[in-house]
Amino acid sequence: MHNRITKLFKIKYPIVQAGMIWNSGWKLASASSNSGILGLIGAGSMYPDTLREHIKKCKLATKNPFGVNVPLLYPNIKEIMEIIIEENVKIVFTSAGNPNEWTSWLKKFGVIVVHVVSSLKFAKKAANAGVDAIVAEGFEAGGHNGREETTTFALVPLICKQLSIPVISAGGIATGRGFLAAMALGAEGVQIGSRFVASVESSAHMAFKRAVIDSKEGDTKLTLKELTPVRLLKNRFYDDLVSLYQKNPTKNDLKTFLGRARAKLGMFEGELDEGELEIGQISAIINKILPVEVIVNEIVDEYNSVINKLKRINK
Repeated sequence: MHNRITKLFKIKYPIVQAGMIWNSGWKLASASSNSGILGLIGAGSMYPDTLREHIKKCKLATKNPFGVNVPLLYPNIKEIMEIIIEENVKIVFTSAGNPNEWTSWLKKFGVIVVHVVSSLKFAKKAANAGVDAIVAEGFEAGGHNGREETTTFALVPLICKQLSIPVISAGGIATGRGFLAAMALGAEGVQIGSRFVASVESSAHMAFKRAVIDSKEGDTKLTLKELTPVRLLKNRFYDDLVSLYQKNPTKNDLKTFLGRARAKLGMFEGELDEGELEIGQISAIINKILPVEVIVNEIVDEYNSVINKLKRINK
């Protein structure tokens, strides 16, 4: 598997482990990089000093490339970016904000910049900002999502047709078949999140991991579009949110109800009733908690197996 993505990141397989809040610490990122894919540390749930610690530990745990995912709405964004440069991290995935603000600054230091988008409009803006690649994230994805509700199968070919830079597909991918489907749509790599939540090395609470592997079709829902759209696993918090919506709440009402640290409460601390449980639709087919290396090998083996099967069919 050699293409522009493997060349850009100097990795064996064109697969990126998503930088998810409360799930993607140094253990997951280093295990992913050691498995031949690109590991990402999720800075969105880390104070600056915590991020520096995770970067240092990741360097000790892998000799392979890894990166940091940075939501651009982060309140300490300047300090975060300075730490990334000071620690000589050479790959940054940005999301949830305007890529014009930091792309050129990062590239002055030789950093590869990739931006996550949920629409063609924002993909074009990111390309104009000078990013090296795009992550096209479909409506199926877990966590914070686009308001357009464009699915991966619609979004990826739409963006690939319009842009010349490499496109990485995300949202609803957890298997080799999904990996192959994304490549057939024109993507040159995939970003996978939910499957790595249910890994041994994920920093998610075990109770949340078990909730993920127990989830079924229809157990997730995109909500809170008035604030920042987020796909959640249904629980008591979600049910209470549905009840609040029946009262036609204002944005302030929603903010007050959401409060602070809901995601940490659910995903990191394991409070399954009152916490915010961010996960993608693909969780319905995830049924085991496995080491990252095993997950990567299963994805790659299935990818190759399906290709070989299709070759036999077409003979």
